[in-house]
Amino acid sequence: ALLYCNFAVEETIPNLIEDIITKMQDDKTGGVAIRTVKSFLSKIPSVVTGTDIVQWLMKNLSIEDPVEAIHLGSLIAAQGYIFPISDHVLTVKDDGTFYRFQAPYFWPSNCWEPENTDYAIYLCKRTMQNKARLELADYEAENLARLQRAFARKWEFIFMQAEAQVKIDRKKDKTERKILDSQERAFWDVHRPVPGCVNTTEMDIRKCRRLKNPQKVKKSVYGVTEESQSQSPVHIPSQPIRKTTKEDIRKQITFLNAQIDRHCLKMSKVAESLIAYTEQYVEYDPFITPAEPSNPWISDDITLWDIEMR
Repeated sequence: ALLYCNFAVEETIPNLIEDIITKMQDDKTGGVAIRTVKSFLSKIPSVVTGTDIVQWLMKNLSIEDPVEAIHLGSLIAAQGYIFPISDHVLTVKDDGTFYRFQAPYFWPSNCWEPENTDYAIYLCKRTMQNKARLELADYEAENLARLQRAFARKWEFIFMQAEAQVKIDRKKDKTERKILDSQERAFWDVHRPVPGCVNTTEMDIRKCRRLKNPQKVKKSVYGVTEESQSQSPVHIPSQPIRKTTKEDIRKQITFLNAQIDRHCLKMSKVAESLIAYTEQYVEYDPFITPAEPSNPWISDDITLWDIEMR
């Protein structure tokens, strides 16, 4: 029963987050005010502040402690559903920092598994656009150099794909292009995070959804093969999802029954057993009880060698 409970809880996590994000963007039900902010010589479209996000979470989820609301917001941001427009680190701060909502196409529940060729195309595309907001960070430049060495034989193909996508992007409206660029960057911040940040794609939020819909896994972000034409990731039509068959259900039941039949122990019982075993053999464990005389290979005492020479 516990296994089924845990399985059900993990299955609902992406849905719960997406419900929160959907309500947060719904003006009719009191969502966060999404606005265009005027900046020096430019406009910043479709943004909200960190304070707006924290206050909405506290009001609509009955959270009393602002620290708890910030923590929840950061967990949602770490999955890529919301992101700061000028930072690669996906966290939420209770201040005037501007955030933007991720496009549903890039949501983790779509079970993305982007390949390194996709990442190489993305980084290469960034270098072709002479804009300050698209300049590569130091770690991205290092990743690009590493990928260029790894894909030396097919780099011409990667360069051509990036070039084709840049041409497509230039035909878009300036405001739309600015939003899509930031959403694409946030997608890669989730799947190729800044060094030192946790890679949330290794956690259950994606794996449990993939277990439910194994045919839904998307290996390539841009839908690119060496024979195919390049197209913008936002305009790639979603692949039709195969309906679950009786055979799929049978396989899932078999898997769950096998999990139930596994011999499981509580962690407390396992710990007690290990402690008892260690206490029983402590005198014979050289890691716990030093040998007499001491081992001359790991100490300065050569008594053991002297005894053997006699």
